[in-house]
Amino acid sequence: MVAAVEGSPLAAWVGESALVYPIANTAHVLGAIMVVGAIGVVDLRVLGYGRELPTQRLWSALTPIALAGFALMVISGVLLFVADARALAGSQIFLAKLGLIVLAGLNALAFRIGWRRLDEPPPVSARVLAALSLGLWVSVVITGRLIAYF
Repeated sequence: MVAAVEGSPLAAWVGESALVYPIANTAHVLGAIMVVGAIGVVDLRVLGYGRELPTQRLWSALTPIALAGFALMVISGVLLFVADARALAGSQIFLAKLGLIVLAGLNALAFRIGWRRLDEPPPVSARVLAALSLGLWVSVVITGRLIAYF
């Protein structure tokens, strides 16, 4: 299956173009900045930083940025993957990154289900999930960078 991905017209397009891969790589980084920046600000607020800012308003304002960044990361990530599918599919670091993304997504889902409207101050369980979120998303970025080295 991985060989089929690498042999696809999409992989050929990414591999043969001088611009697609660098643009996808840049888009992937920008998407990560959007995700970690938006989610990180909300997580820090839930953890108690910036208590003068209303948590619910921050959450409402920054969620669309995080979702747009995640969509950008998925689209650009697919382009990056098809260009080097065989190596990435065999990379433990890449697989760890995917696992961390799944955990971060499940954590976000648990947060959304548990706290549709955050009270002030947020409950301890919300703060635990916020700290976990920060750790998971930072770990996603770190493992993503380490892929190039291992």
